[in-house]
Amino acid sequence: QVQLVESGGGLVQPGGSLRLSCAASLSIFFFNHMAWYRQAPGKQRELVAQITKGGSTNYADSVKGRFTISRDNAKNTVYLQINSLKPEDTAVYYCDAYLARDYWGPGTQVTVSS
Repeated sequence: QVQLVESGGGLVQPGGSLRLSCAASLSIFFFNHMAWYRQAPGKQRELVAQITKGGSTNYADSVKGRFTISRDNAKNTVYLQINSLKPEDTAVYYCDAYLARDYWGPGTQVTVSS
């Protein structure tokens, strides 16, 4: 059974930073790719950043230059470093892993407010 657990969310002021973590219950080496999505109230879930097994990354235009996705295979963990946070980054952030199907974590809330 694949389980993903996100952590690292919280309340932060505009311009601040957070590092989100996604811990997997098995080696992340097996996943074709892993990604971070977010869903703001009243909006659809959107892709924020993705990293492939080979380490290639891609980002939503809205976060390029501010967000960085990375992976630590030894710790079975994927990270999302988020800098220069804006109020519009407020959302629940979800970790996704793909291996024949998508697996999702329960999400972690990020709130950007002064």
